[in-house]
Amino acid sequence: MTLKALIFDVDGTLADTEEAHRRAFNEAFSQLGLDWNWSRPTYAHLLLTTGGKERLAAYIDSLGVAPAERSALKQRIGAIHRTKTELYTRLVMAGEAPLRDGVARLLDEAAGSGIALAIATTTTFANIESLLSTHFGPNALARFAAIGAGDLVAHKKPAPDVYQYVLDALKLPAEECVAFEDSANGLRAAKGAGLFTIVTPSYCTRTEDFSAADLVIPSLGSPERPLPAPAAALIGADMLGVREITRHLDTIRRTEIGRFDDIREA
Repeated sequence: MTLKALIFDVDGTLADTEEAHRRAFNEAFSQLGLDWNWSRPTYAHLLLTTGGKERLAAYIDSLGVAPAERSALKQRIGAIHRTKTELYTRLVMAGEAPLRDGVARLLDEAAGSGIALAIATTTTFANIESLLSTHFGPNALARFAAIGAGDLVAHKKPAPDVYQYVLDALKLPAEECVAFEDSANGLRAAKGAGLFTIVTPSYCTRTEDFSAADLVIPSLGSPERPLPAPAAALIGADMLGVREITRHLDTIRRTEIGRFDDIREA
């Protein structure tokens, strides 16, 4: 089959957003009179829970407070998250969430090759819009044939719902698409939807288990910062492009056909 679409996660995959998210959460806590401060290791652990509101709820559950106080804090989650989103948007617009290396290059190359672009993320549509418009201008959303956000589906990653939503919107089978992720939860979601999945771990996810991924490389690579030698040897190039993705897809398919023939002949 022909490669028809690339589907990208956002936070940690398209851009280095997690530090901006962490700073926005901490500033929101300060503004709202909460004596919470999430360190980088604490936030990396909290990222195991997908979704900002869900992350807040998980953190509150971890606090050693009375049930009445816990209930009162959970009533404030909506307000905390709204404040955090406003602060995050300001940070993004100030350039505090740069695109990951090679992302702009691969997006341009794919679009120039007639390959559709899509997004499948647990973050909100507002966060997607602020990030894309900052990096690609006011018409940035039009570059993507489908956008699946966390508030559009019943279950967030690691459930495959958002990927299934995007595949339905694209009207394409999983076999003709490739997903890009940076986390174990994202990988589980993409593989749950039947997608060939490439993982580029971020700072917060670099110790997670990516053994189920079809390809793991440190970044997509760029002329300014080519892939290190082991990754370059793995893909046969110092940057990941459409040709290298297609080559890996073809290798996987030939392997699957061979396995099917072995079973049929047994």
